[in-house]
Amino acid sequence: MRLDQNKEKREVCQYILAYLLENPGAGDTLDGIVEWWLLDQRIRFETRTVSEAIAKLVAEGLVVEQKGPDSRMIYRANQTGASIQDRLNRLRGSQAD
Repeated sequence: MRLDQNKEKREVCQYILAYLLENPGAGDTLDGIVEWWLLDQRIRFETRTVSEAIAKLVAEGLVVEQKGPDSRMIYRANQTGASIQDRLNRLRGSQAD
């Protein structure tokens, strides 16, 4: 993966975590995250990059996924897992991940 893609994925992770901090009860599909959460942050990213960022956050235990009634995945903050604020601070402070 190119350095630009890593940087972009890190930025998407930051915007998703910032949105979840501002909206702790939020939950949405991948399409909803791309369309509404990131639009709310005035950033547009490719669906693939967002998908990779979400997968990374799920793997880290910061975000949980659950199959919705229409079989699409719903992503939410993991209320019992690692600290979103700590991870967001690390992302903002790091240049590589």
